[in-house]
Amino acid sequence: MAFESFRAFVAALERSGELLRITQPIATELEITELADRQMKSPGGGKALLIEKPTVNGQPSPFPLAINTMGSWERMALSLGASSVDDVAAELSSLMKAKPPTTLREAVKLLGTALDLRHAKPKLVKDGPCKEVIHRFEDEKRGRREEDFSPRRVFPSSPLPVGQQAPVGQMPPTLLTLPILKCWPLDAGRFITLPCVVTKDPDTGERNVGMYRIQIYDDRTTGMHWQLQKVGARHGRRYYETGTRMPVAIFLGGDPVFTFAATAPLPDGLDEFLLAGYLRKRSIELIKCETNNLEVPANADFVIEGYVDPKEPLREEGPFGDHTGYYTLPEPYPVFHVTAITHRRDAVYPATIVGMPPMEDFYIGSASVKLFLPIFKMNFPEIVDIALPAEGVFHNLVFVSIKKSYPMQAYKIMHGLWGMGQMMFTKYIVVVDDDVNVHNTSEVLFRLCANTDPQRDSIFTKGPADVLDHATSEIAIGTKLGIDATKKLAGEGFKRPWPPRIKMDEAVKAKVAQLFQRDGSRAPSF
Repeated sequence: MAFESFRAFVAALERSGELLRITQPIATELEITELADRQMKSPGGGKALLIEKPTVNGQPSPFPLAINTMGSWERMALSLGASSVDDVAAELSSLMKAKPPTTLREAVKLLGTALDLRHAKPKLVKDGPCKEVIHRFEDEKRGRREEDFSPRRVFPSSPLPVGQQAPVGQMPPTLLTLPILKCWPLDAGRFITLPCVVTKDPDTGERNVGMYRIQIYDDRTTGMHWQLQKVGARHGRRYYETGTRMPVAIFLGGDPVFTFAATAPLPDGLDEFLLAGYLRKRSIELIKCETNNLEVPANADFVIEGYVDPKEPLREEGPFGDHTGYYTLPEPYPVFHVTAITHRRDAVYPATIVGMPPMEDFYIGSASVKLFLPIFKMNFPEIVDIALPAEGVFHNLVFVSIKKSYPMQAYKIMHGLWGMGQMMFTKYIVVVDDDVNVHNTSEVLFRLCANTDPQRDSIFTKGPADVLDHATSEIAIGTKLGIDATKKLAGEGFKRPWPPRIKMDEAVKAKVAQLFQRDGSRAPSF
């Protein structure tokens, strides 16, 4: 199922009982964060919120704001157009295992898969809803032109009344009128928290869609927080080497699958729009920006176009209350200059917050693990399952279960995972046997405490660290700890017999189950 606007997704959330409307004015300064944080920390992730009347510096914004829209397993599945995230993962797994057909039935099934993949490739269109309102900032140098920020045409959209809002056409959109959040008290200002940032490699033309927080400096400039190891930063370094201006586009909203794809741990060079097209089973229509040559989804809610000038000094960005649960301190980052803002007339501003877990990002990150587990298994077939506990705030802590068959196999898995993309940021990896449910933290901790000798079963190594990790002695450089909590085999330094786990006889369990009803409503008779 594909959503043609973020508003359509919000409407689907409301129909499914996953949305709460907030009709009274709520400040984008801190108040929305407090409201959303209470929902995110509710059992199961609480509800999504539609703030009908967000205020910016006490003034109403012309746009409603939606937050926590993917902060539960149910909402995460709906954003992917599926009944469950596991269903999407199973479908992707079957694709990874596809083999040449040997029968007519297999051939027909493979043809169906191929037809699904035809949706993966995006296509270019000439017009779209994201251009309903256009404001080019360079035109202001020649005098204000009303047509630059008035509607050009009206596209049909999913109905979702959101109360009285200021007429969009009466004033040009700027970074100061969007309901951009100041999330936490010590934040350096307002931050766009769900931006999809589009850049291209100047050498190969390969596109990347990443998610990097955007600090608002004023109505025309922002910080561009692409971290050292991110693809956007790699693209930026090439422009800095040549001294040429770097085109950048930021879009928000549209199909929520765009947001998921921007956060997915795809290999460098693989277009995130291919993944998004596959997941939504409909080709993504891309449209060229007004002031640069980048393309963005035609059904996006907002598009912010601009550039980064390599000849300009870096500017301090932050502090920012981050997903680590602490503030990341100020660091110098490139400045993004806005040349145009376009948007839908009925745009809904998407936002999220990060901080002490659990938060919305737990569900987004866990969904990525589920979907990409088949790829991990292609490289490491002994892997049974992987979990990123909420307490590990994304990649700080990883639990892995394996079907172990030879000595030191757990260490092979640790080193392999540390070498795969964003898994390089993982500080702690705990490997357990295949009979452990890695999504049950209590069960993993039991095996960790019961099956390990700290010195024998641990390994320290060095590697890249998350730029946001405040605990490392130097920025972006740290150490990792791997713990083998599996049953020990001969050759792993264990010289005694490994004891069997305590387990009740199955016949006794069956007999007692007959005596006691499982719900405990009837006492046994003796």
